[in-house]
Amino acid sequence: MAYEVEAPKYVRLAQTIQRRIEDGTYAPGTRVPSENQLVQSFGMSRPTVVRALELLKRDGWLESRQGFGTIVRGRPAVVEEKDRRGLEALARVESQTPGRLVEVGEVTVPARVASALGLPKSAKVTMRRFLVEEDGEGVELVSSYFAAGLVEGTDLAGADVLSAGVREHLEARKKVRFDHVTERVSARLPEAAEAASLGLPDGVPVLSVLVIACDASGRALQVSDVLLPADRQELEDTYRLN
Repeated sequence: MAYEVEAPKYVRLAQTIQRRIEDGTYAPGTRVPSENQLVQSFGMSRPTVVRALELLKRDGWLESRQGFGTIVRGRPAVVEEKDRRGLEALARVESQTPGRLVEVGEVTVPARVASALGLPKSAKVTMRRFLVEEDGEGVELVSSYFAAGLVEGTDLAGADVLSAGVREHLEARKKVRFDHVTERVSARLPEAAEAASLGLPDGVPVLSVLVIACDASGRALQVSDVLLPADRQELEDTYRLN
């Protein structure tokens, strides 16, 4: 059984404010709501609000200006340069990617995916599982889940590889629009089938990147569980110190 620790409240608040900056609710050059307004709007304590704002200032989303308060700077350039597994999962074209489609079918939705999709734990969803390979070796196992209503009229339930990325395919067939992605990273031991696909010996953990792709209203259109062998990964980030 995999366990996932929920992000601290201040991190979740920072992510919410970040999404509002990205969707234009808080436009660059404007002031963000005051600490009192944020406390009242989100029902969080002042220390939590202060920590969230400081995190966003540190990462370049916000800045303090004398006499003006806290101002929106917009999406930092450094964010654009980071490796985003979510973008890869949405844009990857199966027919052009070294690897193979391991499994396609209707499955009972995993608990953490059910929560992201807003479905009961007993719900059935369509899953596409694709193994990315390099030199014949499995390096990434991507399991993508879709609610039943989104699959109708698409090729997502078919056994043939897609000739377009999932995002492009869904936007064309279902007239939906992907707006933002949330990624949650955790570590766990793989299930037997996952370990076999990735060629992992017993006891080697995987990094799980849960990619939640949503429309502008926040409705999850697709949830992908991207598994990476933990013994072959190294996470690195560089940022300025204030």
